[in-house]
Amino acid sequence: MDSYRCISAAQAAELLDAGATVADIRDAGSFQQSHIPGAHNVSNENLPQFIAEADLDSPLIVCCYHGISSQSAAAYLLNQGFDTVYSLDGGYELWHMTYPDRHQAG
Repeated sequence: MDSYRCISAAQAAELLDAGATVADIRDAGSFQQSHIPGAHNVSNENLPQFIAEADLDSPLIVCCYHGISSQSAAAYLLNQGFDTVYSLDGGYELWHMTYPDRHQAG
């Protein structure tokens, strides 16, 4: 993939069901309060470790609050060696509204 793609919550749900990884770039407090099940909270502090431990061949969905910041993060992660990277349109806010039963705390 030459560039990341923006995807809908429904497309993200399909990818998650197929084993995609989620990198949630929201702040730790927001992530702790609620996030997509299985998501990794990625920040500047743990980014090198996340990249080193990630399966670069597995699809990666980047999630932020509203789908804006995730676009630049997706472009960055694509340049770090991930094969397939997506940005979640509408971010976690739209995900939470679309799938109120598909989130977890802690």
